[in-house]
Amino acid sequence: MATPADLRAAYAAQQAAIVDWLRGLPLTAADQPSRLSGWTVKQLAFHTTEVPRALTAALGAAPPAERAMSIAAYTSRWRESASQIEQRDRDGATGLTLTEIADRHEVEGAAMTAALEAVAADRVVAARRGPIRAMGMLTTRVNELVVHSLDLSASVPRVDPVVLDPRALAVSCRMLAAILAERAPGRSVEVRVPPYAAVQCVEGPRHTRGTPANVVEVEPVTWVELATGRVAWAAALAAGGLQVSGERADLTALLPVLA
Repeated sequence: MATPADLRAAYAAQQAAIVDWLRGLPLTAADQPSRLSGWTVKQLAFHTTEVPRALTAALGAAPPAERAMSIAAYTSRWRESASQIEQRDRDGATGLTLTEIADRHEVEGAAMTAALEAVAADRVVAARRGPIRAMGMLTTRVNELVVHSLDLSASVPRVDPVVLDPRALAVSCRMLAAILAERAPGRSVEVRVPPYAAVQCVEGPRHTRGTPANVVEVEPVTWVELATGRVAWAAALAAGGLQVSGERADLTALLPVLA
């Protein structure tokens, strides 16, 4: 389990990597299509500046009376707001340069850090999609940066990719594995993402000792891309980033956990 200090360090490192990448990007890349349908590189980069802003706003609001949702429950509400978010961020990117977007990232990141420092404990916050603990929301923020770092890198393959901080990648892998385990409870399949995560999931015969009958072992970046719908199960198998054994080890029907 990552500590608050771990989460903040992971966030800061991955945000710095995105900012560095944006500052070195050719100006001609700004308006080219990203790998996310309907988004340009510049619009997607602007979207990542809204990642810290959402937590800052939640920390600044009055604590809700409701109990906090789990990360799995909270993220399940994202899909219903997707079109609203897309329009907001496409509009927000209008007229901005990549340098201005990088500047905005640093400003919003500093504001989020200040808001976190003002919180004495991991309290429940009133986020846009419902109540969640502050550290749970920060975990989703780290994951967003990791996922969109991969998106940005894939969108401009002629330049070096955004560096993935190992701490941030670990947070993302563990979060996505935990969501899978919560949404498909059980102990018949063991999902391993070495060296970062391992969970058991899926109803069926319970594994008790020895080598599990059903094992999914996946490389960290492949896991992030599988769990967020960036790559299909069959493609991941063919590329070698995924190995499976056992008749229950096909998780196609359970993925992606976020899209």
